[in-house]
Amino acid sequence: MRELDRMRVLVTGGAGFLGSHLCERLLAQGHDVLCVDNFYTGTKRNVEHLLGHPRFELMRHDVTFPLYVEVDRIYNLACPASPIHYQHDPVQTTKTSVHGAINMLGLAKRLRARILQASTSEVYGDPKVHPQTEDYWGHVNPIGLRSCYDEGKRCAETLFFDYRRQHGLEIKVARIFNTYGPRMHPNDGRVVSNFIVQALRGEPLTIYGEGQQTRSFCYVDDLIEGFLRLMESPPDFCGPVNLGNPGEFTIRELAERVIALTGSRSRIEFRPLPADDPVQRQPNIELARQQLGWNPSIGLDQGLTATIAYFDDLLRR
Repeated sequence: MRELDRMRVLVTGGAGFLGSHLCERLLAQGHDVLCVDNFYTGTKRNVEHLLGHPRFELMRHDVTFPLYVEVDRIYNLACPASPIHYQHDPVQTTKTSVHGAINMLGLAKRLRARILQASTSEVYGDPKVHPQTEDYWGHVNPIGLRSCYDEGKRCAETLFFDYRRQHGLEIKVARIFNTYGPRMHPNDGRVVSNFIVQALRGEPLTIYGEGQQTRSFCYVDDLIEGFLRLMESPPDFCGPVNLGNPGEFTIRELAERVIALTGSRSRIEFRPLPADDPVQRQPNIELARQQLGWNPSIGLDQGLTATIAYFDDLLRR
């Protein structure tokens, strides 16, 4: 990469699942990367292989406090993203989404830097429209157990678009659907990591409800490619844009795939459905296809095989 093309890129939540993969890709492209994390759910293990890299810097910092650095691009990924983690301290979860957005937008405004918000399909709540397009306003419970995350992310989107309208900021908003892959937290309570860890340990795979609720699972490499394309898309395209794999599977189908791919003897165990658990979640990604030329390429079995190998190694340590 020419020196003129090299950018200084800030990744908040950079030691987390998605952030660590993004840092790798940005370094591979030749950029300087500042990885910021408070290590609440992110871990140094996720980025320890990058610590000796001459263009990588790791900083412990909580985005609910202002940050003063000099960068050209900001990827705002900082926020616990699994129910177990974000419901542990719901007030702090909302503060991370809202205060974190305000602080990072303030930094972007001062630097005139382009900024990308990692939003979520949770802004659609328990959708009444299927599959979900970006113009759907959602069906969200504003006072439920999941609201700290859902409403925090919705408020962050509001702030991003108001900063664009009020201050002319270059913003990008990605709505992320279920993503999985190596470096997922083994105890995050999300369905893919749950099933894989249970299967590898020979424990029953726990399904909530009858397992007929559907999800769409996007492999992490595909998602990161979407991030990179969105960030460098024309300034007049800011989103929001759905990033996810439109292939739809029931939770029961996922459990059966994991058992088959691990060769586990685990059985399936059914438990009561938690509150506000969406019945269906599937992205319409036509906008990403048209505007970004992006389409996920890694199928579920291929992605699960790589993820199982990661967890198998992790559990053997």
